Formats: sequence, C-alpha cells, structure tokens
Amino acid sequence: MKAFFSKLSQALMLPIALLPAAGIMLGIGGSFTNQSMIDAYNISILQDGTILNNFLQIMTAAGDIVFGNLPLMFAVAVAIGFAKTEKGSAALAAVISFLIMNVVIAKSMAVAGMVDGTSIVLMGNHYQGILTDMLGIHNTMNMGVFGGMIAGAFTVILHNKYHDIQLPDYLGFFGGARFVPIVSAFAALFYGIALVFIWPYIGALFGSIGAGLGELKDAGYGFIASFAFGIIERSLIPVGLHHVFYLPLWQTNIGGSADIAGQVVSGTQNIFFASLANGDYSQFSSTNFMTGKFPFMMFGLPAAAYAMYTLADDDNKKAAGGMLFSIALTAFLTGITEPIEFTFLFLAAPLYYFIHVPLAGISFMLMDLLNVKVGMTFSGGFIDFSLFGMLPGLTGTHNNWYYIPLVGIIYAPIYFFLFRWYIVKFDVKTPGRKGSAVATVSKKDYHDAKAAGKSGGNDAQIDAMIEALGGADNLVDVDACITRLRITVKDGDKVKDNAFWTENLGAKGLVKIGTTGIQAIYGAQAAVYKAAINAKLGR
Repeated sequence: MKAFFSKLSQALMLPIALLPAAGIMLGIGGSFTNQSMIDAYNISILQDGTILNNFLQIMTAAGDIVFGNLPLMFAVAVAIGFAKTEKGSAALAAVISFLIMNVVIAKSMAVAGMVDGTSIVLMGNHYQGILTDMLGIHNTMNMGVFGGMIAGAFTVILHNKYHDIQLPDYLGFFGGARFVPIVSAFAALFYGIALVFIWPYIGALFGSIGAGLGELKDAGYGFIASFAFGIIERSLIPVGLHHVFYLPLWQTNIGGSADIAGQVVSGTQNIFFASLANGDYSQFSSTNFMTGKFPFMMFGLPAAAYAMYTLADDDNKKAAGGMLFSIALTAFLTGITEPIEFTFLFLAAPLYYFIHVPLAGISFMLMDLLNVKVGMTFSGGFIDFSLFGMLPGLTGTHNNWYYIPLVGIIYAPIYFFLFRWYIVKFDVKTPGRKGSAVATVSKKDYHDAKAAGKSGGNDAQIDAMIEALGGADNLVDVDACITRLRITVKDGDKVKDNAFWTENLGAKGLVKIGTTGIQAIYGAQAAVYKAAINAKLGR
C-alpha cells in the first residue's frame, strides 16, 4: 500500500509541475489588472482597454485555464504514471474516459431530475458547489482532481490488461494499443452512471467537512486545523505521500468553499486564485493550509543549512558551503526543501520529527492567528511570496503579507540555534563535519549519468547503482520525481543500506518502503539517473 501511494504521489507531480508557470501568469496578470492597484498608483498604461492591460488579461486567462482543467491533467498523469507500457496510448484513453465520464454524469443527472439551477437535489435538500461546467460540459459534477484520478485509474487498469490484446484478423486493426481508448470509452459510460448514485453524497459530505472547518475557524479554533495540517504534511515528506494528503484540501470541498464573484469555488488553492483574479480576498480564509510554509521554507531551513555550514570542518567548509548554499537558495526562492530536509533527516530523524516538524506546525498556526492570506502555486518560496503576497499587498489588498518576513526573522535564529545545539549535543555528522562526506553528486558524475541516459552505454556509476539495487533481475520498475529515484524491486533485502548509498553512490539518503519500495534521494539528478538506469536495462 505504501508503494502504491508513493507511485501515486510521484504521478501527481506531473501536473503539479505546471502550476508554477501558470501561477506566475495568473499572479502577474491578476495583480497588474487589479483596478484598485491601477487607481492607487494612477498607472495610465494599465487602464482597462490599453494594449498592456489587454495583454495582462490574456496572461491571466492563460494561467487560469491551467487551474481550471487540473482534473483532466490529473487523469492523464495517473494514466502515464501507472501504465506499464504504451504510455501515450494510455494518456489518450484517459482524456477520452474523462470526457465521456463527465458528459454521462451531466446527462444522467438531468434525466433523473437531480439538477435545480445551480444546485443538486438529494432527498429534498439542495446542495451548492457540487455542479460545475467542465470543458464545455454543462452541469457535470464538481469532483475536482478526484474526478480526474478516477478516470485515470479506470483507464490504467484497462490499459495494463488490454494494451497487447490480440483480436481476430478481421478486427486486427483495433487490437493492441488501439483497443484501449475504445474499451475505456465504454467503461466510462458505465462508471459515469454509477458515480451519479455515489459522488453527490460524497460531495455533500466534503461540503460538510469544509463547513466544519469554517465553523471551527469562526469559533476561534481554526488555528488548530492549521497546526495539525502543518504537522501531518511535513511528517509525510520522508515517504513522499504529502501530495496525496494536501491536494484534496487544496483542490476539493475538504479545503472549504467560497462564493467568488457569483461562482462557488471549492478547494483552498482554487479559492485563493479565484480571489486573486477577482481582486477580492474577503472570502479567502486564513485557515488556508498554504501560508504556513513561507516562514520555515524561506527563513527557517536556510538558517538550518547555515548552522550546518558553521559546524563543518575547516578543510571541508568550501565543499560543504557550496552544497548547503545551493540547497538553501533553492528553498528560499522556490520552496523546494527536500534537499535540505534529507540532508539531516537520515542523519538524525529526531532532529526532523521533534524539532523541524513541530516548528512547521507552529508556523501554520501563527499564519492563521495573524490572519495572513497568501497562497501559492507549488511551495512557499520567495517567488510565490512576492507574486501572491507582497505584490497584491502593496497594491491595496489587505492580506497581512508583512507578517511572513516578521515571523521569518524570528524563525531563522530559532532554527539556527536549535540545529547547532542538537548537532553538537548528539554529535551528528552533518555534511563536512568530523570528516563526513559532503553528500552530493559531482559534475563528472552528473555528465557521466547524462551521457549514459542518452546513449545507453556502459557507465561505472550506473552499473554500481544497479548492483546496489540487487542487480538487474531484482528491478521491477525505475522512475523518478523531482528529487528521488523511485524504484520497485522484487526483494528489498537485496538492496544496499543507506550508508552504502550516501558514502559510495553520492545519494543524500535512501528510504525503504515496505519490502519492495525504494527511494534514493539525488536531488535534481534523479531524473537523469532514472533515464540512465532504464537505458542500461533496455527499457
């Protein structure tokens, strides 16, 4: 089960990777077409009807279309991520499944008399926020990314079963990969109808959960939900399941619903960007499961990296400093913190779970208590902070963005001194300290792996990694996300331990999930090594 969710988490990274670019377009476009900002600074070239304003509106629409169609992207991502072969055929089948599923749902509810205007009727009760328009399909169910994942899941099951099917000669043209979109289309007809009798009740339940969170906040306890979110989200980072946890809150009714410009929008992230595009943050709750990332990602963890640098041996300071500075800068700018977190997680798990994780939870709670309303596309770095916090705040939006650097300035020394204390107290051999190796991949290793990935030729680094995984016969599947090689093996006992990978293969750490799941943390080189290993295996 852990291996399955790890694979799911990896698959979901494909559409998530689109969000920073789309968010930048939406952030810049929405901010610079905000009429209150234009009026406050009397910027004539941004007035409605000017060439620049028209271009920025187009940019806003371009960013918004990505967020509006995330369910379809998730359907494709699940199909690509889990398809054993012919991934292009699986992706096409997922698109067809998703479209047919939604049109079947819309027509079935209309025929059953379940739709009344913009609400759905269940046992005499009217529920808002369950209906939506999707890709030209009017009044289908608003299942968020779950809808895409359902279509993708059915598609990949059928794909893996029928992608190599042999049909009689007179039907031979429709055999193999061509059969998958056909059978997926017919399957969507039936599970679309079935969802009409299932999902509205789930949607009503999600709405109740979202309402419960809202009531908790209104009662003065919303900070408890924020604190719990921060604790759980950071705790799941080591096993790569955090995406599965937070995406429903960001993209469905679990994260709440709000009326933005006459439209019911569900999901914390969707509410934020609808507020950004509309210039109205009045409905955006500070219990948002996003803002709490900024203080510890932009300030806390870079300070922890600096603490590790100060404790490195003099002979190793240059090498350790180069690595620690780069991962600290990555965390500050983009909010991608796994390289820092994995640097100390595998050396001292209590440092991660008993110091870093609670501080992350407190950060979320403080942002809620201070009523900070800043969202993000991907993670809590300076790019998202400037576009979605500082810029709207400076142009008239009351989002309390300035509390982020104020809390961050306090968080930086807390992280610095706690990390220094723990490392010294428990003699943790962080990068460059007491002769410990600087766990990074050399430039030569990178180029060798890249060349091996392109050519499939022999490479000592790749051969050593395959051998450390128990040999080619032990490898079932080799994939990668942003920072990790994600491998499925037949026998996990044949895989070398964490110390071997960090000391001999340049990994930042190794995680074993169950008996068959392996994650080797390599940072940005993970995708390169994936390609090189698969090329060596002839896959």
